Amino acid sequence: MLSATTHTPIILTGDRPTGPLHLGHYAGSLRNRLALQATHTQYVLIADTQALTDNAADPGRICRNVLEVAYDYLAIGIDPSLSTICVQSALPALAELTLLYLNFVTVSRLERNPTIKDEIQARGFGRDIPAGFLCYPAAQAADITAFRATLVPVGEDQAPIIEQTNELIRRLNRQAGKELLPEAKALIPEIGRLPSIDGRAKMSKSQGNALLLSASDAEIEVAVQRMYTDPDHLRVSDPGRVEGNVVFTYLDAFDPDFQAVADLKLHYRRGGLGDAALKRRLTGILQALIAPIRERRTEVTRAPNLVMDMLRDGTAKANAVTQKTKHEIMDGLALFSLSR
Repeated sequence: MLSATTHTPIILTGDRPTGPLHLGHYAGSLRNRLALQATHTQYVLIADTQALTDNAADPGRICRNVLEVAYDYLAIGIDPSLSTICVQSALPALAELTLLYLNFVTVSRLERNPTIKDEIQARGFGRDIPAGFLCYPAAQAADITAFRATLVPVGEDQAPIIEQTNELIRRLNRQAGKELLPEAKALIPEIGRLPSIDGRAKMSKSQGNALLLSASDAEIEVAVQRMYTDPDHLRVSDPGRVEGNVVFTYLDAFDPDFQAVADLKLHYRRGGLGDAALKRRLTGILQALIAPIRERRTEVTRAPNLVMDMLRDGTAKANAVTQKTKHEIMDGLALFSLSR
């Protein structure tokens, strides 16, 4: 475990435990975490409190999936000796900082956040918005600043959250008259958001259009066969469209042979390349990617007590860091604290 006192850049990342993780998570953030954990101080937050903001009717679902997400982290190669894996609800400083930050942001600013606006519309909340959901930008700011993170791997749709976090940081720094907290930078993957296998929306477990990181070879093959291509590409000899073609989007994301993919695009556009051949290639690539993850996941699920111990250890380390930051923020803002 890298010490929080080192001068390596600090990353905060994580996921809501609403179910096992899928390829969208892998392309959007998990690969970056694997690449950076050896060179950065990385905290991986299982955001169970945040998941309750739109799952309060079934809190048991969130509780059950904390371990599922932890299994996925270990299966893809997140190393607890390099990355601190912790549970949000067991870090009281995060809730305390959220409450503090809500005094530095208005309701109208929260409602104007593009990420929140889009999610409110997608969930059909109307004006019946759970208060915790609306306050998500403040809660995210609390998470980021509590760890003093300067780098946050997110999808492009989450970039407005980082922007609003930095607005809060600048306001707090002005209030304190010094640099109390560092600003954070969004680390956005080149591929962007991975579409669902049907091409209609983002990949989502709840909508049944996601490919889990624990998928079997047969499930992968079925999913690829369902993928949207070009509806006008009726014959192999017909020219085809690459843009909006889900199979090519996945090849861009997961095929390591970039030149081969570029050649396939040229061939498809001029005609003479069938969808079946493309899907066979993608099926093999995804099966090769997921098979070792699935095997490691099977191994770690045999030792749930060890995984729980790992979560306890990581959360204890994270608690020490976040409590320290909270006290420094309170001191910087000249707030009353019994810890003085």
